[in-house]
Amino acid sequence: MQKVTVIGAGEMGHGIAEVFALNGYEVSIADVQQKYIDSGLERIRTSLSRLVKKGDITEEKMKGIMENMHTFTDISKSVEGADIVIEAVPEIPELKGKVFAQIDGSAPPHAIFGSNTSNIRITDIARNVRDPSRVVGVHFFNPAVVMKLVEIVQGESTSNETVESVRKVISGLNKTPVIVRKDTPGFIVNRINAAELLFFGLLQDKHVATPEEVDAFARSQGLPMGPYELIDFVGVDVVKNSLDYYATELSEEYGKCSIFKELVGQNRLGKKTGRGFYDWSGGRPAIDNSKAASNLSLMDILALEINEAVKLIEDGVASPEEIDTAVRLGMNRPFGPVSVAKSLTNAEVRDTLEKLSGQFATKLFAPAHAISEGKMREAVDGRLAVEVHGETKRAVPGEEKKGTLLIEEFGHVARITINRPKYNMISSDVLTDLDNAISSLWDRKEIRVVVVTGSGPNFSSGAELSTFIAGAPEFMEYARKGERTLRRLSEMPKVTIAALKGYVLGGALELSLACDIRVSSEDAKIAFPEVTRGLIPAWGGTQMLTKMIGQSRALNMIVTAERITAAQALEYGIVTHIFRDVDSASLEFAKSIATTAAPLATVLAKRLVNRAAEGASDIGLEMESIAAGMLFNTEDLREGIGAFLQKRKAEFKGK
Repeated sequence: MQKVTVIGAGEMGHGIAEVFALNGYEVSIADVQQKYIDSGLERIRTSLSRLVKKGDITEEKMKGIMENMHTFTDISKSVEGADIVIEAVPEIPELKGKVFAQIDGSAPPHAIFGSNTSNIRITDIARNVRDPSRVVGVHFFNPAVVMKLVEIVQGESTSNETVESVRKVISGLNKTPVIVRKDTPGFIVNRINAAELLFFGLLQDKHVATPEEVDAFARSQGLPMGPYELIDFVGVDVVKNSLDYYATELSEEYGKCSIFKELVGQNRLGKKTGRGFYDWSGGRPAIDNSKAASNLSLMDILALEINEAVKLIEDGVASPEEIDTAVRLGMNRPFGPVSVAKSLTNAEVRDTLEKLSGQFATKLFAPAHAISEGKMREAVDGRLAVEVHGETKRAVPGEEKKGTLLIEEFGHVARITINRPKYNMISSDVLTDLDNAISSLWDRKEIRVVVVTGSGPNFSSGAELSTFIAGAPEFMEYARKGERTLRRLSEMPKVTIAALKGYVLGGALELSLACDIRVSSEDAKIAFPEVTRGLIPAWGGTQMLTKMIGQSRALNMIVTAERITAAQALEYGIVTHIFRDVDSASLEFAKSIATTAAPLATVLAKRLVNRAAEGASDIGLEMESIAAGMLFNTEDLREGIGAFLQKRKAEFKGK
């Protein structure tokens, strides 16, 4: 696909056009009047200018993009020759239907028709074209240039080939596609958000807390913007229209609050009219953070999100992992409702939902079927039987969890690669997969050396903070999980080599310290940034680094969060070698150890060195003499001496 037509040059359309243009597509933009096109082009030009100032693109590229934009006020002509058409007109079903009927007779037979609708069922939109198999939801999030998520929605007649083609296109735009496999109003993110919008509407209807008190509470929980400020920013009319649509298509319960209707009736639509829940005449509303409501609970909001996520899982709309990814990226959250659910009990969530359902007299807040039956964990783990396109399956297609590590073998060497581009962040799943990898390699005598590295240009930027942790005891256990896993790595009966490159931060540095030897590329940036986030290295870093480089240097690195270079790390003794191409050089280094060092002697030497760093010298010396005695009768010792005397390379067998 090379040619893209975007119908609508407004808030979303101009951003979508810019995304495609930045990635080398020939882009046409169509709208009903030239003034809308001119406004959209000016916004694209402003956005590109910012990218030039940041150094992300050159002046030449910006000029080329603007010159390559084709504009039309005739929609039919705009789609001639297009490979993919994306409709981005207002959320009015009749208007979208009219646009699709118009492009159907003018676009080439192979063209894919995408709708950027945020709520309307794709199946309904597709009824306006002769071949609904090529109609698909392509829901970008605002601002399209910045936001990574794109929901790809499969209507009832959308072909798998269409979905896969669009998935490849979106991935090529450096976006994260999430497949919505069962067409439902609101798809994933807006569907989950809808229950919260109803909740915040009912809070006002029942005078539970003022908008300022709720928003101050939200800010106290670390959110940059409270719900009512956000509603004003998006548009009160947009929220009201969305809930009206859900009330018609999903459940009349979505129409239970009156506050949004009242504000729209008074033309208090938020920022765009100067007043909504707040007065925007000063540019931003004045919110007193000291007025945080004391009668609200974060658990209420979390339970509502979990409830909607479970409903989507039960309906086969998307997998638990896809839902979590969509909410994290679409709502700019550090974690999604699925990861939150895994940190809570079924009873906690069920009791909260039953309380809310009774308090606000709405069935929409009542526990989902799986939660009522005590099967929340089965749902969020993907173990429920769900129906997708007429077939009952245990898991939604694409739900099978992909491993976070790549394990390769090169003779006597195994390489473990953290495969989570682009920063290879270490999540709880990475720790679990690493622990499993250690177990699988532990007793394999043919593997003598293990290299640990990251895919792409970075080793790892450290621990991922997208996992919801309910409290201090749970965080303590998370820290212990990291400590135990890295301890097992340090104790496995193999020589372990960490191949450092790019970012080596926080938990990633601790992972490398748990290895026996560290080698590095020239560009490595090594640091413990935890104290700048109010934390400390908690996977053994304070202990391992101090033993390695001494108390003064270790404390300096930790409390200053200084990023040291590979050259400094070599000076400190953190790394032993610096290579130009650390990926290939570390592998050759590992092979040389695996083929020249006797395996049994190497394992015992490793244990002795570890004990020397941790225990009293007299204990270490006693262990050393015992180890020497153990090696005296080994075949490898005889082979090593014989090879030395015969001036040949030893062939060790680990016996």
